[in-house]
Amino acid sequence: MRGLLGRTSLGSNGGMLIERCASIHTFFMRFPLDVVFLDADFTVRKVVRGLRPWRLAAMPGAAHVLELPAGRLAHVPVAEGDKLMVTTV
Repeated sequence: MRGLLGRTSLGSNGGMLIERCASIHTFFMRFPLDVVFLDADFTVRKVVRGLRPWRLAAMPGAAHVLELPAGRLAHVPVAEGDKLMVTTV
């Protein structure tokens, strides 16, 4: 339930995958995010770049949300319709 609240950053190579999620908020956050909304097959449904603190973002029908450090998607181009392969380290 807490997610990234209270953190000062996500780390340049970090990210957070939230499962069973179609909307997020950045209330009380201290830094912006790049956000990727995914369907159940990890196909990109929506991309939000530079979501600042105190904002909302949603994609009806999304199954997962990938939160990344703001600006990360400038180096890793992702667009609607792309299919992502998610691995854990």
